Amino acid sequence: MLNNYLLLALRNLRNRPGYSLLNLSGLALGMACCLAILQYVRYERSYDRNISRADDIYRLWIDCYQKDKFAWKSATIYPAYGPTVLREFPEVDATCRLHDAEAVFSNPARDVKFAEKKGYYADNAFLDVFEIPLSAGNAAEALTAPGQIVLSESLAQKLFGDADVVGQSLQGNFNGWTTALAVSGIFKHFPDNSHLDVDYLVSMPTLGQRVLTEWRDTTRPLETSWGWYDFYTYVRLRPGADHAGFLGKLPAFTEKYVNSRENATVANIRNNTYAQRLTDIHLYSELNQEAEVNGDGKAVGLLLLVALFILGIAWVNYLNLATARATERAREVGVRKVSGATRGQLIRQFMTESLLLNAGALLIAFFMVWLAQPALAELLNKKIPMHILVGASSGWMLAVFTLGTLLSGFYPALVLSGFKPVSILKGAFKTSSSGVNLRRGLIVGQFAVSIAMLVGIVVVTRQVKFMRSQDPGFDRAQTLVLQGPATLVDSVYQNVYTGFKNEVLQMPGIARIAGSSSVPGEEIYWTSGFRRMQSETNNMHTLYILGIDAEFTQSYDLKILAGRNFETTDRQSALLNATAATLLGFSSPEAAIGQKIMRGRRDTLTVRGVIGDFHHQGLQKAVDPMCVRYAPEQHGYYSVKINAGSDLPGTLSRVEAAWKTHFPADPFSYFFLDEYFDRQYKADLQFGKVFGLFTLLAMFIACLGLFGLASYVVMQRTKEIGIRKVLGASVEGITRLLAMDFLKLVFVAILIATPVAWYFMRQWLSDFAYHIELEWWMFALAGLAAVLIAFLTVSLQSIRAALANPVKSLRSE
Repeated sequence: MLNNYLLLALRNLRNRPGYSLLNLSGLALGMACCLAILQYVRYERSYDRNISRADDIYRLWIDCYQKDKFAWKSATIYPAYGPTVLREFPEVDATCRLHDAEAVFSNPARDVKFAEKKGYYADNAFLDVFEIPLSAGNAAEALTAPGQIVLSESLAQKLFGDADVVGQSLQGNFNGWTTALAVSGIFKHFPDNSHLDVDYLVSMPTLGQRVLTEWRDTTRPLETSWGWYDFYTYVRLRPGADHAGFLGKLPAFTEKYVNSRENATVANIRNNTYAQRLTDIHLYSELNQEAEVNGDGKAVGLLLLVALFILGIAWVNYLNLATARATERAREVGVRKVSGATRGQLIRQFMTESLLLNAGALLIAFFMVWLAQPALAELLNKKIPMHILVGASSGWMLAVFTLGTLLSGFYPALVLSGFKPVSILKGAFKTSSSGVNLRRGLIVGQFAVSIAMLVGIVVVTRQVKFMRSQDPGFDRAQTLVLQGPATLVDSVYQNVYTGFKNEVLQMPGIARIAGSSSVPGEEIYWTSGFRRMQSETNNMHTLYILGIDAEFTQSYDLKILAGRNFETTDRQSALLNATAATLLGFSSPEAAIGQKIMRGRRDTLTVRGVIGDFHHQGLQKAVDPMCVRYAPEQHGYYSVKINAGSDLPGTLSRVEAAWKTHFPADPFSYFFLDEYFDRQYKADLQFGKVFGLFTLLAMFIACLGLFGLASYVVMQRTKEIGIRKVLGASVEGITRLLAMDFLKLVFVAILIATPVAWYFMRQWLSDFAYHIELEWWMFALAGLAAVLIAFLTVSLQSIRAALANPVKSLRSE
């Protein structure tokens, strides 16, 4: 019996090649779009799930309030948290800490050196908590003593030319502090789908040694310090532990160890501690000092909805076309019923056709996604393995496809199998009004979704363009940024830098050069509490600190609202941005000039000027209150202003030669500021491209269904069209008559889509500190585009019918 159903299904599909091709292409394209999006969504949701006990691991983070006013929230916390939590919480079986460890590594034996940023000081427990297997070395002791380092195989190859290097030594220069490091372990490769990007790990005791030898600071031992918050801290709970109970203990723990400290109570500072599940960090964490740029959970969720909508549109097309063909297949059903076929047999026959068509479409869809992998990798800016589509969640994916196939096929089967043979064979068969209304409702639903997505394209494109086109408050054009030297100590740095600077300024095409601790586009980690010296209150306010030399403000064309720029004698001076001046209580920029502000408890600064707010980071974030300090010794970056029209390759070559002369121990590394700053918008720009592509594909799939449905409607009204032409109707009039039946449905879809799109786009824009306003023309433009696309789709069939010879359509009469 099954073979008979399959043979009949194949025969019906073969006998109607146009219908079969239209249905197959629509289903295959819809399924391919859905699979491509699911591949991306599954990958984004797979971050850190390679760890077997990932659900037991949390990252601690804190937020800070100053006089009950929110100041900041940070992914890093105090170094004493980890050891103290492990000691006081019995449900915790392991903790580990990470601290940034940017360095220049060199191997004198091979005369190689590289500046590396993707590494951390780490507790030895990190290898166990994150389940990092070592291909060489003893994981139990690899990071327990000072001077130990664990390398990735790729970094080991760069430094030593071989991956089997356990026991060998290299030099590490950590921003002027040099120490010998022994390779104690090798790991193959840190997972790509992790919220961390790690090429090397330096033992945490090495940092403790650095604190004592370089900083000569005995007040900040790593195990007991509650004064600096630069450590990512992870805790792993015991199997079966009460997670909610652990989270509930954190407020009391914070009060005991953090908020009760004297400097916190005097400054009226309060911290709250939270714990975020490891697997939630990549998509749902937007804290200061994140280890890497995280994903966007809302965008991923929205794309998942888009995938389901596209798949739904494809199935709706099938349902519409199958029920529209009821008249064509009515005689077949009548003859088969008279011949003895039961309704159940007919339903099974039609369901077999549906399953066969959907199964074929699914196979084609997988093939299409496989072919599109290079294009998808370029579009998404990451290579996602195909096998991500099969795995733990394959069951529910298969269930969704099976359920959709059954639902899309069951209704047409139910309708077709319910025809009465007597009426059909007498020629008295008519399609029911309920079926017509259902098809109209499905068309409205398809186009409502498509129009809402078109509005999304307009809004996302406008928002990204708005952020990229706004004046950031500084001049970023023609700026070459050099990564500052890491190997020089302060006692010799100034003389070397002066020589380099003077040589560069003598080069043709160079206008200025300025040094700074940070450049726009980079998150500032240097923060401190500030207060006014003569304020009636003793409240501290957190300001973000930027260290610069005297040339920086002119190089970046920062607007001085009041006061003056730095002079070489201004060692204990500061510039405030407008936001910081307001936060500290100054009534105007002029009122701040000459006033004393205190950083922490000992450092007193004089305000020399107030500068206009500028966007140190992208417009997704509000302008931070900033203290710009005169610190000519800061050498994080050198900003070189190049005159427009200069010979750029020649200028780069000359600057590099000067660098190698003055900083021979440091590699030459550079970037252009405009590109560096714009990378902050890369994720939003990429989301806009992905969303736009799949929206257009969704509209195309909807139009395929509309085209097929219009074809059948025109076929059913062939004689009516012939009569109208004989009575004098014009081609234009007939086209308008046929098209308006469908355009009315599109107008209804516009009415439904507009408030839905307004709500979701308003929610999306609320995540940006600076954003566009939703305007009526955005919805009108999307609606007009939908109307034009629908009109062109329907008109192709309408015009062909209107131009047909009426004699042929009326011949049987």
